[in-house]
Amino acid sequence: MKPKQNAWRRWLIVAVFAAAMAWVESAVVFYLRTMINRIEPYQPHPLPLIGGLGPAELVREAATLIMLLMVGILAGRTWRSRLGYSAIAFGVWDIFYYIFLKLLCGWPHSVLDWDILFLLPLPWWGPVLAPMSIALLMILWGTVVNSTPTQGTTCSAERKAWVVNIFGVALALYVFMNDAIGVIGNGANAVRDVLPTRFNWPLFALALTLLAAPIVEKLVLLRRRNSSLLSNPSTKVHHETLAELL
Repeated sequence: MKPKQNAWRRWLIVAVFAAAMAWVESAVVFYLRTMINRIEPYQPHPLPLIGGLGPAELVREAATLIMLLMVGILAGRTWRSRLGYSAIAFGVWDIFYYIFLKLLCGWPHSVLDWDILFLLPLPWWGPVLAPMSIALLMILWGTVVNSTPTQGTTCSAERKAWVVNIFGVALALYVFMNDAIGVIGNGANAVRDVLPTRFNWPLFALALTLLAAPIVEKLVLLRRRNSSLLSNPSTKVHHETLAELL
């Protein structure tokens, strides 16, 4: 099988796995929200304590992240491609999670509906559109990194891009957890009962821009490589761009 075909086959396998996982995730969330009457997450007392469901849910969320990372590790051949496939898996899983939840229970009604995105280390709140935007960036980055040769890249440019990205991650986390952070001094009950009223879209847009830095760095590298090939047709390039897939 040609390297390019093999690469896209792996991409598809990872995506199908992530979509199937998304159905499992959305079904579990549907069951839990039905049990505690929280199909609509944005309502008073959004995180009620019922038996041992809370600790079990925290472990389940951590286990989900581990599973998505593991499928990336199995699909890739180098640390870059493994991270890339993990990002693709996470992005596909997150998007299809909301699609399947809509099919199961009719929620979310729109991409602007508030949702509790995550519980660790504090509850993350945001409109559905926010995590889906990050998920799209993750799919794009994972695809680009698995389509770009490592030759020609500079550690300096890549390092700078990731430093910018880390700032974006921190900023996005702050936007998601800002309301919970604001009441943390009032105790655990206040954190569980917090209901945000406004999402900081300007700050989140800045976070998205910073998060996109590694994608831009890879696209610039790919453009320079293609320009070099066009200006020097005699240069022979390995047609295993995706084979390093890394």
